Amino acid sequence: MTHYLEFEKDLAEIEGKADELRAMAEKSEAVDVEKEAVALDKKSSAMLKDLYKELTPWQKCQVARHPDRPHCKDYIARLFTDYTPLAGDRNFADDHAVMGGIARLDGRAVMVIGHEKGHDTKSRIERNFGMARPEGYRKAIRLMDLASRFGLPIVTLIDTPGAYPGKGAEERGQSEAIARSTMKCLEVQVPLVSVIIGEGGSGGAVAFATANRVAMLEHSIYSVISPEGCASILWKDAEKMREAAEALRLTAQDLKSLGVIDRIIPEPVGGAQRGRRDAIDGVGKAIEAMIAELSKKSPEALIKDRRQKYLNIGTKGLAA
Repeated sequence: MTHYLEFEKDLAEIEGKADELRAMAEKSEAVDVEKEAVALDKKSSAMLKDLYKELTPWQKCQVARHPDRPHCKDYIARLFTDYTPLAGDRNFADDHAVMGGIARLDGRAVMVIGHEKGHDTKSRIERNFGMARPEGYRKAIRLMDLASRFGLPIVTLIDTPGAYPGKGAEERGQSEAIARSTMKCLEVQVPLVSVIIGEGGSGGAVAFATANRVAMLEHSIYSVISPEGCASILWKDAEKMREAAEALRLTAQDLKSLGVIDRIIPEPVGGAQRGRRDAIDGVGKAIEAMIAELSKKSPEALIKDRRQKYLNIGTKGLAA
């Protein structure tokens, strides 16, 4: 079943009519509606291109959160071979919102770490909707340490609304865990590349994405706070999320102009949810290119490159 977003209502109506016509034809051989269905297909295809040609920041937020968008597990299953999951923080528990392990990417051994939101009600609850607790960040720190010790490039896949804000998480040192994970990203002596595949929310994303190279899918978002949270603070009204999305400059295009990210990965027409395989393959090619570029650098150069990248953020595109 196709999930349609708020701005796709007209598209849903046209595609629904085409499906109805084909269902009628299946029930009765006397009914020939293929010409009408094909015409509707062409109309919906043109409308889809127009809709996604210039999405507003708020519409991009909706696309980034689409339930059918590929998640971390989908990327790992398609892009990586010999994936061996590693669990637990060796301190408190295993956080299912964060998954990771050793794998091969096009034959190269790597450490892959990412947020997993889940794909249905049961798995979303188990994965806490991709919101990591302290043990999730401590697991990531352990895996990054392991990768650095054995010279494995690190790949992080970011898709989280933000770190889990619950009482238990705060009691177990949420802010400290995020800070240490961010610091570990700056310290590792191996190439570290990150891709924002959906939502990149707040410190929960930064803790995995303080990388040598950061890429974003075309319709993903990356921001210090969610538009709803920003609207609640600035306007005392969560319904002002559209204005907040504009002000936050959270789109891949804005962040590339500001120097926060390094590359934008194109998505299929209609978003990654309408061309999952092509979207995943595009991410795979980008990861391979970024690792190939960084693998020529020494450990010292990698650390210097990473630190300088974050010192330079905010010095580009401010006049835009």
